[in-house]
Amino acid sequence: MSTDFAETDSSSSSPDGFVERQSATLFAPPSPLVLESGETLGPITVAYQTYGTLSPRKDNVIYICHALTGDAHVAGRHNEKERKPGWWNGFIGPGKAIDTNRYFVVCSNILGGCQGTTGPSSENPQTGKPYGPDFPFITIRDIVNVHNALLDHLGIENVLAVVGGSLGGMQVLEWVVNRPERVGAAIVLASGPKLNAQGIAFNAVGRRAIYSDPLFQDGWYYGEEEKPHFGLALARMVAHITYLSEQSIELKFGRKLQNGDEFGFDLKSETEFQIESYLHYQGNRFVERFDANSYLTLTRAMDYFDLGEAYGSIADAFSRVQSRFLVISYDTDWLYPTPQSKEIVRALVDAKRHVTFKELKSAYGHDAFLIDQELPKLGSLVSPFLARTYSDRQ
Repeated sequence: MSTDFAETDSSSSSPDGFVERQSATLFAPPSPLVLESGETLGPITVAYQTYGTLSPRKDNVIYICHALTGDAHVAGRHNEKERKPGWWNGFIGPGKAIDTNRYFVVCSNILGGCQGTTGPSSENPQTGKPYGPDFPFITIRDIVNVHNALLDHLGIENVLAVVGGSLGGMQVLEWVVNRPERVGAAIVLASGPKLNAQGIAFNAVGRRAIYSDPLFQDGWYYGEEEKPHFGLALARMVAHITYLSEQSIELKFGRKLQNGDEFGFDLKSETEFQIESYLHYQGNRFVERFDANSYLTLTRAMDYFDLGEAYGSIADAFSRVQSRFLVISYDTDWLYPTPQSKEIVRALVDAKRHVTFKELKSAYGHDAFLIDQELPKLGSLVSPFLARTYSDRQ
């Protein structure tokens, strides 16, 4: 892959202490990205954020791979008016589990996304209009190739660790298999070597909700006053159920009613129970920041990922891996249940690779690695693992 090399300012924050979103243009003509499908794409804009200070030896880099609906804004705030900090703010920062006093953290919005990196809502240079459904089919490998191109652009040869949960964990696995020389350690959270049939089924229902929205218009809704918000919100509601656990839903909501203590006996009421109101709230919030075509693109990339398929087995896929691994699952995660993590661990053992595994107990299901009160348990494993990796590489 061909990219322009450039040094980056190692300072991640503006003078007032707020984090800045940066961007890079990669794969400009005549050197587009050749996708796994055989199609080409370029130029590609990548939105990213950095935290901490890059060491003189450039040996303290940690790359964060975000999940399906995440973005580059992993920690901190952009300005004083921003309501919430980045999505992993409790985990990344000075003195936190991923300590930016020690490490230089990079997080980019993934290819196909809608938060600054080229995706379906971006302008197609050939038409001057958004790509829409003409955006090419992409895979996890394509996403990881863009991550590596960004590192080339930043003049960073190797990373101390790549870290990711869920779809981010799939990116980590793809990275260490196809660019093994570049990664010192891999941290895989609540993820697996492939999405099981149940996960594919939930993705299919979410996509059907979007396709069925009359405002979707076969994906050509850009420029319209109304977007396919209903379908996208419904897709999010369905997906959000898989991120929770039966225990967490029961503890928080049970069968509590939203308004009053008696049934309304009204079929037109969509939010009679508190859990219904909560899911509607999640769906409505989601459409404010996400694009329907991006959702279709990225869920298909998840469906296609199968680490062992191209190699005969997962153990064979790990045969060239040089990284040490930390694999963590959650006992109430039914989207990526613990047996999927154990499948990774067994394959690494069979391939005679260094791996540490832990199943954490949590009431919060798949989303546990993002929940603030769960982060101390996660940090107690991640922090010493990174410190040991860094020490051993000196």
